[in-house]
Amino acid sequence: MFVGVGASRVRDLFEQAKKHAPCIIFIDEIDAVGRQRGAGLGGSHDEREQTLNQMLVEMDGFNTDTNVIIIAATNRPDILDPALLRPGRFDRRVVLDRPDIRGREAILKVHIKGKPIAPDVDLSVLAKMTPGFVGADIENLINEGAILAARQNKKQISQKNFEESIERVIAGPERKSRLISEEEKRVIAYHEAGHAIVMSSMAEANKVQKISIISRGMAAGYTIAIPENDQVLISKNKMIAEIIGLLGGRASEEIVFNDITSGAANDLDRVTKLARKMVTQLGMSSDLGPLVYGKKDELIFLGKEFGEQRNYSDATAEKIDHEILKVVNDAYKQAKKILTKYRKKLDEVANKLLEVETLSKKDFEKIFPPPVEKNSGVPTIAT
Repeated sequence: MFVGVGASRVRDLFEQAKKHAPCIIFIDEIDAVGRQRGAGLGGSHDEREQTLNQMLVEMDGFNTDTNVIIIAATNRPDILDPALLRPGRFDRRVVLDRPDIRGREAILKVHIKGKPIAPDVDLSVLAKMTPGFVGADIENLINEGAILAARQNKKQISQKNFEESIERVIAGPERKSRLISEEEKRVIAYHEAGHAIVMSSMAEANKVQKISIISRGMAAGYTIAIPENDQVLISKNKMIAEIIGLLGGRASEEIVFNDITSGAANDLDRVTKLARKMVTQLGMSSDLGPLVYGKKDELIFLGKEFGEQRNYSDATAEKIDHEILKVVNDAYKQAKKILTKYRKKLDEVANKLLEVETLSKKDFEKIFPPPVEKNSGVPTIAT
């Protein structure tokens, strides 16, 4: 409200801490006051910088007999001022990553306390079905399951309720009221069947868990494919398999209808980002070599990315575009090749989807068991 209030409050905080020593000061969202200095729009006398300067002074002013521990939390350690992170200040960094399968199971146990859970609920299965979920996602999942059970006038939350709530957290609620013409429904069925057949044909691709042509959120249909285990490192073959799988929907439309629709917009966006990342950030192009091209430029004061700072020539930019196009085009050809080979199965899966709207993993694999050559891995694309 007034200039200097932030700095005076920091002084008061540390005075109180010294009075109550031994104690712990915990500062949440430290990036609110700890952003890098010198990038503000208000010059050197920016109010935020005064608050940060005062904090740095107070942290340096501790005597050896001051029994105060300072802990801070942030989601953006990359934009903190270097002075905050030097030895003697916040010099120990504890990274809390997304929970692994055991972590997710433990978090599920915490959130189901006090809720009426049916005997058929298997938390280990739910933990396996939620790779990439953080604590907040898991809490949301449990609450959604409870709401679904209440809507169905059930006294207990079943496994089916939780599995349905996973889809709600990932893709949004079902939109059964959405009116779709029979022709559009057929296109969506072939699109989703294309994804599923292509993914299921490659050893490196994630396993198909469910296919549906019921609208959810902004998606007209969806195919859920999740990895069997948590992954820290993702191989080049795995990324190529993901690109081929994402292009399966568009390839299916072209093969069956000899036309393409706007339904693949999200798939193409993800494919382009993934191919660009492989070429420019992960050094997975044989022509461009193991180098990183481009550097993210950020307005630190506003906390927004301001585009990419180019550290390469126009000739290299042209090469990058060519390499990205080559990765995507080769993957698209591979997707079409797989679908041409399994065209009869594609028709069967699509027709079954039109009949029942949703296929589980078990139902899908009855129609299309994973091929024998699945063990041979993913077809290699030269990059």
